Amino acid sequence: MAPAENLIDIGANLAHDSFDHDRREVITRAAAAGVRRIIITGSTAASSRAALGIARQFPQRMFATAGVHPHHASEFGPETAPLLVELSTHEEVVAIGECGLDYFRDLSPRLAQQRAFERQLTLASTVGKPVFLHQREAHDDFLAILREQIRDIRGGVAHCFTGTRDQMNAYLDLGLYIGVTGWICDERRGGDLRNAVAGLPLDRVMIETDAPYLLPRSPGTNTASRRNEPAYLNLVLDMTAGCMGVDIDTLALATTRNAERLFGLPAWRPD
Repeated sequence: MAPAENLIDIGANLAHDSFDHDRREVITRAAAAGVRRIIITGSTAASSRAALGIARQFPQRMFATAGVHPHHASEFGPETAPLLVELSTHEEVVAIGECGLDYFRDLSPRLAQQRAFERQLTLASTVGKPVFLHQREAHDDFLAILREQIRDIRGGVAHCFTGTRDQMNAYLDLGLYIGVTGWICDERRGGDLRNAVAGLPLDRVMIETDAPYLLPRSPGTNTASRRNEPAYLNLVLDMTAGCMGVDIDTLALATTRNAERLFGLPAWRPD
């Protein structure tokens, strides 16, 4: 089957050092696979700067987020918010985040995570950008914090959603989009996600790779390296379409329009 055209990978960690030796080739392979635009995830102050730098090398094709992942919440100091505000002034930066809560690994204390999350939600409201959200094993606290602030924010996406249908519906009730990754291709761990996605509305779905993480467990991936990359986004699209009971072209168009709407991306114009 030919790959879908004009896909948007809404979350790829292209600033990761595993791409340092072949980043341009990775972007070229993505385009050949129909992934025309990529939003590069910022997860620390340094990676947010790097994401913007990469995006600026590929105008209208690469974009970036600026934020602090909950793993790094302890690093959120007095200088962090002003830096994120400055980064957000660049048109290539289309969202604040990756931000949220992660109680699965607890690499930062939970109180520090909550404070960093709240600060970034406030910042998103101030700068008028949507939020790129992370939640793992922290649904109740995550939802409670979001409910306090989401009305003042220009929308958001639950990035790399892996939860249950009830959790998904709670996020949909807040007006969030749902980001689906290669987790959906994992026959061991992806059951809850596949069940949830079966009830996901077309106007709320987005797709992403979270590269270099979450390599889809599907034929055609480079299992030797274990590195995921945006060229594999079609594998996520195919599995998601099957779970939602829609054809691939319909889903491809919906995910692209949803990403353009939330992140304010210009319509795609081929070179």
